[in-house]
Amino acid sequence: MVDWPLAASTGAFLVRGGPAVERDEADRAVRELRELTIEAEGHVRELTGLGLGLPLLPGEVVDRPGWVRSAAAGLDALTGRALPEAQGGPLGPILASGAGVQTGLVLAFLASRVLGQYDPFGGPERAGQLVLVAPNIVAAQRALKVPGHDFRLWVCLHECTHRLQFTAVTWLRDYFADEVERLVGGLAGADSDGLSDLVGRLPDTLKQLGKGRPEGAGLAELLQSPKQRAVFDRLLALSTLLEGHADYVMDAVGPQVVPTVDTIRERFTARRKGGGLFDRLLRGLLGVEAKMRQYEEGAKFTKYVVDAVGMPGFNAVWTSPNTLPTRAEITDPAAWVRRLHG
Repeated sequence: MVDWPLAASTGAFLVRGGPAVERDEADRAVRELRELTIEAEGHVRELTGLGLGLPLLPGEVVDRPGWVRSAAAGLDALTGRALPEAQGGPLGPILASGAGVQTGLVLAFLASRVLGQYDPFGGPERAGQLVLVAPNIVAAQRALKVPGHDFRLWVCLHECTHRLQFTAVTWLRDYFADEVERLVGGLAGADSDGLSDLVGRLPDTLKQLGKGRPEGAGLAELLQSPKQRAVFDRLLALSTLLEGHADYVMDAVGPQVVPTVDTIRERFTARRKGGGLFDRLLRGLLGVEAKMRQYEEGAKFTKYVVDAVGMPGFNAVWTSPNTLPTRAEITDPAAWVRRLHG
């Protein structure tokens, strides 16, 4: 369905260059980011109680083309099991090439904005990889006018929380992959009536759009069958939890570790909402604005639960797929507390 090598090469070719940085400063930033991933994860473990005893490993520091190639490889590994290469018939290679170019364009746009990520399906032998995009971190730190060490550690706290979520919660990686397989396989017609089913839902979908779409619902979501929608809701709730938990942790570690954390958070939040009209339009089309809401909603859920039942009580969320919050519980954390803690 997607020619991922073509997507990677297209995105790497089109991505804009990073900020001009003296070689000594660049080398120092790269070296410090590798070291800070180890320090940051230690702080995250101390705060959350997750992953105690696991090895502390450095992250991989890359440039923008490196992130594109890493992201494409991870997406290939994630979606490959749901979309066999044989799918698509005689036009498959042509369609895959077109999708690869389009995906490369999206990756090129995102590559200038992503600070880092933990890809549970990337890295050597697809065992998971923490990636930090050095030029973007330097550019963001300069734009915010905050201390470089504090900002780099703050970013590492967020990304190391994601790594710990997947390495300490041993069932999470396979659960996430299985849910993505169900969603992507369903959209590809693997468990529905395919195109005829999609066409059959168009009239109701257009009516909903005409009335004003529900909050947070895009066209793809409205076109889903009830079965696909249930999978989508579970994935949305999970990703909101993961992003919000990481945002909560990066601030909760506290000023004794990141002295300027309050200033960084204030300026970074304002920066997330900024950008010109064209930039905001692209972010909306690509779902980046919805991603911003995830950080906020997930952090509010995490803070409410930790305040109500403490971090050990919050960690009940990682017990099994059945203890994850539903999409409704994300915005009503008291309901999750009642369900799990009576």
